[in-house]
Amino acid sequence: MELQIETIYGFISLYAMKVLIALAIFFVGKFIAKKAVQLSQKMMRKSKVDETLVSFGGNILYALALVFVVIAALSQLGINTTSLAAIVAAAGLAIGLALQGSLSNLAAGVMLILFRPFRLGDYIEAGGTNGTVEEINIFTTKLKSPDNKEITVPNGEIISNVITNYSAKPTRRIDLVYGVGYDDDIKKVKDILTKIVNEDERILKEPAPNVAVHELADSSVNFICRPWVASVDYWAVFWDLQEKVKIEFDKAGISIPYPQRDMHIVSDVNLEKGANSNTPEKKETKPKKSKTA
Repeated sequence: MELQIETIYGFISLYAMKVLIALAIFFVGKFIAKKAVQLSQKMMRKSKVDETLVSFGGNILYALALVFVVIAALSQLGINTTSLAAIVAAAGLAIGLALQGSLSNLAAGVMLILFRPFRLGDYIEAGGTNGTVEEINIFTTKLKSPDNKEITVPNGEIISNVITNYSAKPTRRIDLVYGVGYDDDIKKVKDILTKIVNEDERILKEPAPNVAVHELADSSVNFICRPWVASVDYWAVFWDLQEKVKIEFDKAGISIPYPQRDMHIVSDVNLEKGANSNTPEKKETKPKKSKTA
C-alpha cells in the first residue's frame, strides 16, 4: 500500500513539475512575444511605415510567435507535437486555398501601403472607377465619387490595373481643341485665344501656354490651347475657358463649324432618263425594192 502511494505521489510530482514548466514556458514565451512585437513595431514606425501596416504586421507576428510558444509548452507535457504541427500546416493550407482571393487583396494592400502610389485625399482613377481616396485598408480601398458616393474597391483590382493619380503633381495641363471655319482669319483666332489665356491669373506663366494650329480637318481648322494650372484649379479654369472662348468668338464673328455632309438626291425620273439614255436606239429598216429590167 505504501509502495502504491509513493508511486502515485511520484507520478503526480513528475507531471505537476511538467505542468509548471509548461505554464512557465507559455507565460514567459507570451511575454517575450509581446516585447518582440513591440520592438518590431517601434522599428517600423522609425522607418515611417504606415500605421495600418504596423498594426497588422504586429498582429501577424504575435500570432505566429504564440503558435510556437503553445507548441513548445505542449511538447514539455509529453504531447507529440509533430502531428499537431502537421495538422496546423494542413489547416493553414486549406484556409489559404479557400481565401485565395482575400489573400490576394491582402498582398495588394501591403504593396499599396509600402509603395504608396496614392495617399489619403488624392483623386485617382483605379480599379475601373475614380474618386477621392478616403481610406486605405488591408483588403480594400474606399473612394468618394464626385457626386458623394462611397466606392469600395478590392485592393487586388487596384494593384493589377493602371493607377492614374491626378493629385500626385502640383500642376496639370489643360488640353483644349477649338475648331473654326476655313473662311475665318486664323491669325485673329490665335490672338483671341492668346489674350484669353494671358488674362486669366490662375494660368501659370511657366510652363508657357501653347496656342497653335493643330489640324486642317474636314470641316474646320482646329486650334490647340494648352495652358498649365495648379491641380486644384484644373476644372474651374477648364469651364471658364470654354465659356470665355464662346463669348469672344461670337463677338468677333468667328464661326465654330460642325461636321457637314452634302447629299445629292436623284429622283426616279432622272434615273429612268439615265437608264434610257444608255439604251441604244433602234432604227426601222425598210426592205429595198428590186429593180426589174
